Amino acid sequence: MSKTAYKRAERVADQIRIEVADILMRKIKDPRVRFVTVTGVEMTADLRIAHVFVTTMETGKAEEEIFAGLSNASGFVRSELGRRLTLRYLPEVTFRKDISGKRGDRILQLLDALQDGQARNAEPTSSPVPDVPTPES
Repeated sequence: MSKTAYKRAERVADQIRIEVADILMRKIKDPRVRFVTVTGVEMTADLRIAHVFVTTMETGKAEEEIFAGLSNASGFVRSELGRRLTLRYLPEVTFRKDISGKRGDRILQLLDALQDGQARNAEPTSSPVPDVPTPES
């Protein structure tokens, strides 16, 4: 893939992220789609599929309902994107759960634990340090 194609995919993904966030906030009437944050969009190389990553504060059954609502709304979101963007091919929109935040939190916990372990190992011991003779003595 050439550099220009890659940059174009990035630009299109960023624009889709902005527009989908606005559509979900202002246009979706489905009560299941609530408290959703669009965190990113990944485009396929041919710009035919847009994987929209979202997070929500809900868990369990409520989270499943939100993703069911998003799945039902994907056709509407795609048609709204068609009105807002000028693309030769309008990408299919799929919604995916973004787990990068949880993964990042886990990595930070591991790094904190590692740093705490190193700090404990670096603490001076209670045994006295032997006197080092100086050249003057």
